[in-house]
Amino acid sequence: MNSEIKEEVPVHEEFTLCGGVETQVLKCGPWTDLFNDQSASRPKLLIFIIPGNPGFSTFYVPFAKALYSSVNRRFPVWIISHAGHVLAPKDKKILAASGDPNAQEIKDIYGLRGQVEHKLAFLRTHVPKETKLVVIGHSIGSYMALQILKHAPELPIIRSFLLFPTIERMSESPNGRIATPFLCWLRYALYVSTYLLLKPCPETVKSWLIKMGLQRMNVQSEFSVLSVLEPFCLANIAYLGGQEMVQVVKRDNETIKEHLSKLTFYYGTIDPWCPTEYYEDIKKDFPEGDIRLCEKKIAHAFILRSYQEMADMVADWLKDDLSKADVATSGSED
Repeated sequence: MNSEIKEEVPVHEEFTLCGGVETQVLKCGPWTDLFNDQSASRPKLLIFIIPGNPGFSTFYVPFAKALYSSVNRRFPVWIISHAGHVLAPKDKKILAASGDPNAQEIKDIYGLRGQVEHKLAFLRTHVPKETKLVVIGHSIGSYMALQILKHAPELPIIRSFLLFPTIERMSESPNGRIATPFLCWLRYALYVSTYLLLKPCPETVKSWLIKMGLQRMNVQSEFSVLSVLEPFCLANIAYLGGQEMVQVVKRDNETIKEHLSKLTFYYGTIDPWCPTEYYEDIKKDFPEGDIRLCEKKIAHAFILRSYQEMADMVADWLKDDLSKADVATSGSED
């Protein structure tokens, strides 16, 4: 894919009040308000990305832009941050419609169940009921995508892609064994240490540290990532991670069986969060399912290095659904 073309993809950033919490939403394509767009070119389908943990939506922008281009710019691709993982800059307006049910607080919104409710609140309020949905979940976002299918059968989801899915036995995985003690038993020590280290730190210093870190990883970001070093956000990331270790244990076979025809699972061969054993087990339980094993040694955090490959694959898997479903718009961005 031509890098110049990717640079031309419009990405709109907005912060909206969702479940009583400011939420970053990044939107690829010219469509920023599906409710009030009455034009003939209004898309009939939305591709909706739910990130892993941390839920920093800005790191998913290269993948979203590549995917938007791979589906010929016919459909918007939106990324939602997790509640409490991204703070709005001081000069950024936070959108909230009057009487918006999203302004109502969600119980334990920073926890695993609350994060699922947070995504449901957004979809129910910001996406028209008739708009078809393709949901892409990465890592714990895959668990949330399954929960959305389970708790909101009324949503017109035509396909759901679960990439490097952490949907079972998280604490037993190689990374889970290392993370569980820190996230579950030493979490408060982490809170205190990050607060004492980062709270007094000036924003200029944080910006420099982040810039150096991104350069070392050879990663670019067109939106602010200051939340990466915000104690409030880091505490919420650790809190969600702790709940993942405790609650994501047994695979939800009932929901998978009910929605199997809509699901595509993509497992890695070098993924310490969901080892190949998990792939073999689910493949054995659902031999008729679209359950794939990576042949390219793509890492769990594919958004950093392999976003183009993943975007091309997802677009290819999606091709038949888009041709079968009545979702093509009568116009597209030039």
